[in-house]
Amino acid sequence: MSVRVRRVYDPVERDDGARVLVDRLWPRGLAKDAARVDEWPKALTPSTELRRWYHAGEGSYEEFAERYETELASEEASEALDGVRELVRRGDVTLLTASKTPEQSHATVLARLLEG
Repeated sequence: MSVRVRRVYDPVERDDGARVLVDRLWPRGLAKDAARVDEWPKALTPSTELRRWYHAGEGSYEEFAERYETELASEEASEALDGVRELVRRGDVTLLTASKTPEQSHATVLARLLEG
């Protein structure tokens, strides 16, 4: 089983497996039927405060990742993470984000946690 990160705006691919949107807000300009999202666990998204802090350029990606992992320890986020882990056990999973730089986003942190 594999976990990969893609932009939600990229075309759907046959080997995407379960498509999981990991952003809190629905991506701008994207019709829900075109996105073909299977799951949308909002509890896995970074808090508004953490998102704003990171996008303001106040800290490094590494610090953002540490803070985000701390947030994922909450009960609600842990339950959502367990749900996605179950999807990974069953097959391929693609984490979807609207981030312009998915490799420097929370989706990459999630992928690392799910693969580890």
